[in-house]
Amino acid sequence: MRMKWLPVLLTVLASGAVDATEECRCLSFQSCWPSASEFSQLASQLSKPLIKPTPPASACYPPSNSSSNCSDVLSHLNNASWRSDLPGSMQMLNFESFTFPNGTIDACYYNTSLGFPCEQGNIPVLGVDARNVGDIQATVKFAKEHNLRLVIKNTGHDFLGRSAARGGFMLWTHNLKNITFDANFVPEGAPVSQTYQAITLGAGVQWNEAYKAVNDSGRFMVGGLSGGGSVGAAGGWILGGGHGALSPKYGLGVDNAIQFAVVLASGEYVIANAYKNADLFWALRGGGGGTYGVVVTVTYRTYEILPLTALKLDANFSSPQIAQDVVTDYLKLLPSLSDAGWGGYSVWSNTSFSITYFAPNVSLPDANATITPFLNRTKSIITNPQDLDFEIGAVDSFYDLYAFGFNVPSGAGGLLELTSRLMSRSIVKEDPEKVARLTLAVDGLSFSSVAGGAVSQVDPDATGLNPAWRDALGVLTGGASWDEGTSATEINRLRQAALAQLNDYLDKVSPDSGTYFNEASLYEKDPKKTFFGAHYTRLKAIKQLYDADDLFLVAEGVGSDDWDKALNCRLH
Repeated sequence: MRMKWLPVLLTVLASGAVDATEECRCLSFQSCWPSASEFSQLASQLSKPLIKPTPPASACYPPSNSSSNCSDVLSHLNNASWRSDLPGSMQMLNFESFTFPNGTIDACYYNTSLGFPCEQGNIPVLGVDARNVGDIQATVKFAKEHNLRLVIKNTGHDFLGRSAARGGFMLWTHNLKNITFDANFVPEGAPVSQTYQAITLGAGVQWNEAYKAVNDSGRFMVGGLSGGGSVGAAGGWILGGGHGALSPKYGLGVDNAIQFAVVLASGEYVIANAYKNADLFWALRGGGGGTYGVVVTVTYRTYEILPLTALKLDANFSSPQIAQDVVTDYLKLLPSLSDAGWGGYSVWSNTSFSITYFAPNVSLPDANATITPFLNRTKSIITNPQDLDFEIGAVDSFYDLYAFGFNVPSGAGGLLELTSRLMSRSIVKEDPEKVARLTLAVDGLSFSSVAGGAVSQVDPDATGLNPAWRDALGVLTGGASWDEGTSATEINRLRQAALAQLNDYLDKVSPDSGTYFNEASLYEKDPKKTFFGAHYTRLKAIKQLYDADDLFLVAEGVGSDDWDKALNCRLH
């Protein structure tokens, strides 16, 4: 074995953090990093030149600080689609930075007036712009041979920072854009009579591209909702579970995946479905991204295009008691709403309440019959008509709704860490008053009503997803945010305050404190239990079978418990 990890081991030993038995990855700032000639040899096997990801804000600093380039960057700061097209950009700015143990923050701030130099932060300095399976295979083999810290990145939509790593080597899958619709798709190894009207998406396809393609084919598919549809449709979204507003009607992403094509740590290209590599297929459906291999494509089932009914309600509360009463009534309605196929999003506090919901193939009369009792009770509690606004209407298709309401690529460019919990259906039914009281105690809380209904009808052990999802109505999300230049001490204070609210309130509305791996905190007390539940042991066994050397590692992912927090050195 080539001891390319020795320089970093000596560095870590100097800090007293680990012992001399540890094996470490080779990082870009160490002498073990491959030579220029070795990288040239890799480049000769690729379809595109090697990329050098840089922080987008570097355009505002010497030597490339032209006013036009800097203005372009700043004007697109919050544009999720623009950010997703840059290998060195994360959707949340805090994941572009790196904090050393002594509290020093290495970053390239967009606010140049802070007076800090532009540094590389947490962004890998070198990577591969993968355009085909061969590019991925060459990258994986190279990273394994040279013991590199491999990072898989698509769009940078990641609330746990798994798309970046200081000193790592990036595999950028963003340009794998192939889309194929097959009205008679047969999974490999399946009986020829088992056909689906299916769509196969390359790893770099984003939801705006997927929705247009499937709509052009006269069909509809389950997917995510985000500003501009910039989230990847065949990467971390599906591998972590994949939820959307129509999941109560059609299930989660993992419930709609038919087949994966994957490059393993060995470089082998394999198919995973119910008939071939079924254990890997099980793990990929909810066991977390960047863990078992590099997903090249995902094939999803599609559905008939149906009309939708959409409703929106906004209310202001004049007292905490009114908030308690209205939210309690809303929670009482939730189980029947999800069972009827309604899904959507809501935000509530002691001063205001807002919900936006959608239901496929539900007529306006039926929708009114479902929502009118709740609306009437709300009107009786909120007596001032100016404090309550309600709209309901029909839309011809999901794509029409999507194109109208989600075509602005906003929502990126902040500094944000999330906390979250699944909201248990059983607890809501048993004690909605308690759930209302607990959730109203959390500032800035939002709720994604993306479970129940069809999601709850799936066998909890059918996929690798945390079984707690099957007893959930959706995801409660809180968190902490701050401005550029905030000290590590203050960031940690904000983080601890958010975690305290999680522990004191949200833990009590989730069975066994489960949550959604893609929208959560990096600082969970028991991440194995919280993210994977009773499936962790099996998921880890499958990982060891396909990736025994842990080439693929992500923060708090399966197998990460064998490594230090930076995922650079193995623990023994």
